[in-house]
Amino acid sequence: IQFRIHPRVFAALGADLVTNDIVAVIELVKNSYDAFATRVDVVFGSDSKGPYIDIVDNGSGMNRETLEDAWCVVATPFRKTHPVSSKAKMTRRVAGEKGLGRLSAARLGRQFEMLTKAANEPSWLVTVDWVDLSNEQALAACFADCRQYPGETPFPDTGTRVRIRGLTSDWDQEQILDLRENLGRLLSPFSGIEDFSIFLTSPASNPTDTRLRISAPEFLNKPPYAIRGHVTPDGTLHARYEHNPLTRGKRRQESITRKWSDIIEGSELATRLKSDGPHCGPFDFEIRAWDLGQDDTKEIAEQFEVAKGHIRKAIRSHKGIAVYRDNILVLPKSDDTRDWLGLDLRRVSRVGTRLSTSQVVGYVSIGAEANGSIEDTSDREGLTLNAPVLAFQELLKAIVYTLELERDIDRLKPSQEPRLQALLEGVSASDLVEEMTGLAEDGAASEDAVHRVQAFSARLDVVRKTLASRFVYYSRLATVGTIAQMLVHEIRNRTTAIGRFLRRSHDRRANPQGPDFERELHLAEAAVQALEQLADTFSPLASRNFRRGRRHSVIEESLDRCISLLGGDSKHFGISLTRPKPGATTVALDPGELDTIILNLLLNAVYWISQSQRSPSLEIGLRRVRGAGTVHLSISDSGPGVRDDDAERIFLPGFTRRPTGIGMGLTVAAELVSEHGGTLSLSQPGQLGGATFVVELPLRVSP
Repeated sequence: IQFRIHPRVFAALGADLVTNDIVAVIELVKNSYDAFATRVDVVFGSDSKGPYIDIVDNGSGMNRETLEDAWCVVATPFRKTHPVSSKAKMTRRVAGEKGLGRLSAARLGRQFEMLTKAANEPSWLVTVDWVDLSNEQALAACFADCRQYPGETPFPDTGTRVRIRGLTSDWDQEQILDLRENLGRLLSPFSGIEDFSIFLTSPASNPTDTRLRISAPEFLNKPPYAIRGHVTPDGTLHARYEHNPLTRGKRRQESITRKWSDIIEGSELATRLKSDGPHCGPFDFEIRAWDLGQDDTKEIAEQFEVAKGHIRKAIRSHKGIAVYRDNILVLPKSDDTRDWLGLDLRRVSRVGTRLSTSQVVGYVSIGAEANGSIEDTSDREGLTLNAPVLAFQELLKAIVYTLELERDIDRLKPSQEPRLQALLEGVSASDLVEEMTGLAEDGAASEDAVHRVQAFSARLDVVRKTLASRFVYYSRLATVGTIAQMLVHEIRNRTTAIGRFLRRSHDRRANPQGPDFERELHLAEAAVQALEQLADTFSPLASRNFRRGRRHSVIEESLDRCISLLGGDSKHFGISLTRPKPGATTVALDPGELDTIILNLLLNAVYWISQSQRSPSLEIGLRRVRGAGTVHLSISDSGPGVRDDDAERIFLPGFTRRPTGIGMGLTVAAELVSEHGGTLSLSQPGQLGGATFVVELPLRVSP
């Protein structure tokens, strides 16, 4: 049965496929760019026949043959087979290749009229009524009316004018302004293209003052936070972060390199992405970010002498991360798709400091040849989801996340995040009682007492909000995150042994003399015992009736459990491990709590060892402090160590240098140790050249 296509395809591909009027206009302007125009005029006009939209360019134009063999062929491969246009020994990589862009005119209005002229050729007038075309019964009856045009043309030499009537939308000034902003983003700021200009004229415009040359406010070129760089074909990220405060604070620069394997580690898409590289091709990027609090916008307004209201508006008109292919905008082409990367949803769904789309202006540069797997969807408002595109998005999220981490370092001051004990001291009313007693003895007026109480109440509000925020971190991340990591790791390891034994059992039924059955049986039994022990360790923490002090721990036994959990990582990185001799050093901590502390420190050490060029080494020390009734547990690694300016921040919630970290490991460990009367400290320089963390815990007093 032969395929046939009904003429309704013109409505489906035109009016329905392109879902946004602004995108439809942009597609027609891109056609002018592909025709090597240096100037395009978008005109909203009106005459005796009613309102119309004109797109007029001075490009190469079309002759009769091109009209018949390319323009009138739906989904023509012409641009696919001719990816470069040329004029006067100059070339451009074309922006379109699907052969559908011109059908977006059907989205804008019913009547289509095109006047076009190629060099040394007559002018041609092409007219189409999209509704009449769609109402035909067969493609054989579908024609575009093409006639030689005898009159004068608006072109000095060559060009094309598309005029659309019977408009489907009433273009108000707000929509035209939206179009202006999006047309202003059509060319990549990376391109340096100076030979393509867009003019926009609306009924209320002054035609002599409508040139659309990207001219961002000065402050947009001087962001307080920025990250720029490139990604190589194998997925290695090379970036440079810059912090340039306007008036206060220290300027800082940071060079960052991250491997593809580190970027996809822990990603939900890790199983769908290839570990040998992203396969999306190399690309360049630059992402800028701003704080938009009242003090921040006031500072920008004063520094650059602009109205505060214009600051958010300027950032909003450029907001989001824009992708350019061969210097032409791929997405987003409208406000509806500014958050195509999902930054706002990510910001809501994750605890911590995250950037929203309205705080970010970003540019990404790709190429049709270098990034051939990154294709935009037919509606021009998204990317076709495949493994390379998912990897591309994952890389961009990693870049944004890196920017957030560095920004947090410059925004977060140690004094802004008091330790929990200091916060709890702020809840005490003893100072207030003393003040009230003193006022009463001095015969002070009641107004003085009211002011003191109001000040105390305000201080309590601050403490309450801070505590609420802190415990959100703890409840969502601390216990759940650490224990879940341990459980997942252990269950996977142990079920492997159980599964292997079950397979061996099935084999033994078929072959009773099969080898290694007894060994596999012992391994499976050990796996079950390990899972039961794990459940015994953490089940009290999951109970509402959990009370500290009911159980105690032996440090050496806890080290055994935690080291066994990290056995795979230790082997993978070839880590040389030195540990204490067997013993029974007992402390008054619940085993689940002690395991949480030690596991966090070991996970931290293993990660930083993997990031260092030194010989991979991990040393665990244990010694009793004579006369103090305490024990020192030290964990030293051969990693890069802790930077001097990070030493005061590493125990603060949310601070991390790990790309996939959440910044709670050391915070949780420090608070647990503190609650049992101990301390967790950083010793600089470390014993192995990296970091050394020392846990001091009180020994359990025998009853």
